[in-house]
Amino acid sequence: MKNTVKYTLLTHSKEFEKRSNTGKLVLDVLGELAEQLCWDRMNPPEQLLKEIDDGGVALVYPGPVIEGNDDLSRIKQFVLIDSTWHEARKIYQRSPYLQKARRICLTPSEPSRYNLRKNQKESCLCTAECVIELLRKTGNQAEADCLEGRFLSFIRPVSAIHCAGKLG
Repeated sequence: MKNTVKYTLLTHSKEFEKRSNTGKLVLDVLGELAEQLCWDRMNPPEQLLKEIDDGGVALVYPGPVIEGNDDLSRIKQFVLIDSTWHEARKIYQRSPYLQKARRICLTPSEPSRYNLRKNQKESCLCTAECVIELLRKTGNQAEADCLEGRFLSFIRPVSAIHCAGKLG
């Protein structure tokens, strides 16, 4: 496995029990290269605070494109807020330490295929799709393909799987 970058999912407590959460796919596919931390406004994760202060950490969060921010070569850790977009906005606003991290925005090559929740923001990706994009941008095609395969199976409706099986 070429990838030595760490992926940290800062997860809202409501997400742990949601069947529609794609963060668990990231954890399954990337194994020890991924971690999941429960976001707590009053008690931020000490290790994450230290890692942000040490540098090499990038927060994946939408916003205006920052000039010259597409060089990912020095990033040791990507932090993704694993939650609904509404909750992610609150987490970002209520977490000053996240605002200290270098922020990168992804420009997806295609629209999100995530279809398990209502009120999805146009041009925004779910957690697994973000990690797929990051894996590709950092030269980890095999891991990206593996995660994408798991993601597509995860979002495919059961009836479509049954039809595909009958037709094939």
